[in-house]
Amino acid sequence: MAVYYINSYDVIDMEEYANYAAPVYELLQKYGAEVLASDLNAIAVEGVAKTMNAIIRFPSEEAALACYADPEYQPVKQIRLRSTTNCTMVLVKEFVRQ
Repeated sequence: MAVYYINSYDVIDMEEYANYAAPVYELLQKYGAEVLASDLNAIAVEGVAKTMNAIIRFPSEEAALACYADPEYQPVKQIRLRSTTNCTMVLVKEFVRQ
């Protein structure tokens, strides 16, 4: 069953953050992930939108968690941690109508 990573965070160092996207995208491909949405200018309908909001589809929960734990991701993750704040990353399962 597919799962979706929903990521939201505030970018505090755009110059540093610019080094994040390319290596992450390459790693996502390794795990069969698809970026469905990624936006630095989201519109808040309720509450306050964070700077970056993304939805990434993975073919399975195992693939999503393996990607997050991948040793190749760890130095890239440090770029995100240095350049962002207020991070929320959640996995939600694909809705299957029964």
